[in-house]
Amino acid sequence: MGLDKEGLKKRLTPMQYHVTQEDGTEPPFENEYWDHTAEGIYVDIVSGEPLFSSKDKFDAGCGWPSFSRSINEKEIVEKLDQRYGMIRTEVRSKTADSHLGHVFPDGPKPTGLRYCINSAALRFIPKEKLVEEGYGEYLRLFED
Repeated sequence: MGLDKEGLKKRLTPMQYHVTQEDGTEPPFENEYWDHTAEGIYVDIVSGEPLFSSKDKFDAGCGWPSFSRSINEKEIVEKLDQRYGMIRTEVRSKTADSHLGHVFPDGPKPTGLRYCINSAALRFIPKEKLVEEGYGEYLRLFED
């Protein structure tokens, strides 16, 4: 998969690398997906593992993409984060160990969760390209 640091520095933008490999945070309201509304799925920018669906995306007003659940619970790892004098739950991807963002207990029903995720940790696959990109099994999420 090529998860070596030098390979990733060449493949990712500086912000993508900072967020996923150095536990960084991109600026709110100045990132690719905070107000993105197209139908599709969001995958880990490093591993390509599916993480979230536009069906579970909502506007939390925080300036980052927010989701009420993951479409791939096995790929989400939660860790206690006590940096910066706060107690939060960090969210990482299991396969690539990418820092994704944080999860908070203030989301909408039925989960009550808000996965606040950095756009730089994600790649969006439009619904129309799911089959072509190898994610055809996720088309079912968009059937009425």
